[in-house]
Amino acid sequence: MSKTILYIANIRLPTDNAHGVQIMKTCEALADEGMQVTLIHPWRINRHKGNPFEVYHVKRNFRLITLPSLDTLMLGRIGFWFQNITFALTVALYLALRRFDVVYSRDEFPLLVASYLAPACVWESHTGRYNGLIKTLLRRIKGLVVITKGLRELYAGHGFSAEKIVVAPDGVALEDFAHPRSKEEARKRLKLPPDARVALYIGKLDGWKGVETFCAASEYVPEVLCAVIGGEPEDIRAFSAKYPRVRFLGWRPYGELADNQAASDVLVLPNTARDEISVRYTSPLKLFTYMASGRPIVCSDLPSLREVLDDTSAFWFKPDDAKDCARAISEAIARKEEATARARAACVLAEQYSWHSRARAILDALFGNT
Repeated sequence: MSKTILYIANIRLPTDNAHGVQIMKTCEALADEGMQVTLIHPWRINRHKGNPFEVYHVKRNFRLITLPSLDTLMLGRIGFWFQNITFALTVALYLALRRFDVVYSRDEFPLLVASYLAPACVWESHTGRYNGLIKTLLRRIKGLVVITKGLRELYAGHGFSAEKIVVAPDGVALEDFAHPRSKEEARKRLKLPPDARVALYIGKLDGWKGVETFCAASEYVPEVLCAVIGGEPEDIRAFSAKYPRVRFLGWRPYGELADNQAASDVLVLPNTARDEISVRYTSPLKLFTYMASGRPIVCSDLPSLREVLDDTSAFWFKPDDAKDCARAISEAIARKEEATARARAACVLAEQYSWHSRARAILDALFGNT
């Protein structure tokens, strides 16, 4: 029998952060599995325009509701908590007027408030946070969804029942990557040289993402054009000054992602080993879109990434080692036959990580045969 699910997301929509894709695709997949899904999010000042269903290539098979909210995040930590509390209160009012079988969220505080009004709550954890708020939340939820085995070990170690933990890595919408434009067309649009050998990173310029390692590697592979898609303007200015060999292409919308990946010869995932999130807890969305691209993948050798890829589907390098990153990039470009085979293996493997497979795993584990 169909269940009603309320997904709480304290985010801007649309957003340039990967969690926008993840949340919208998850709601679509849950609805495709027969659930009646409602996604609620707060009103926020947003430089990114457009309807989220269109921005993220998502069917209109669930309800998307914007709740009133005071956007005070520009005030720093105090502003964050003020916004978080006011949004949680509007969520509570919404739940007081409507009944749902399950409330689902990645956001701890609004979900904790909701747990006093909803019959069952499920928390999805991505970063391994554990504090007093989360300790209280874990006592009140029906189930816990995590994206890596490392996160399962962490929360089981803190006493949460392992039987109530579902490991569900992030996923990919294979249909969004089935028909990219040609390399030539993609490069022309991005203003990249048509005959260059291009190593590409797509994502934010956050520290634990390891982008500095990739940028520093550009000094050791002068025959390769290293390029970056993503980042805030102020971060791009700082990186450009430090790494003149790297081409920074700015932020690009999700709708261009398949074509942008097609512009590369190699896609690079340079996560750092200096942060526990990166080492054990992350399941990067870019990993799965890279896998669907048909391009060779060069990865930091970390347990979190080894949960998905192996030596037959990626080229590996020592984390935080720019020279070794450069070596792996050169190897992936020079060994064309092997690189093609590994890219093909990664592409086949991506079929196991569809959003629909993920939704089924979550529903089967948490709610039985729904």
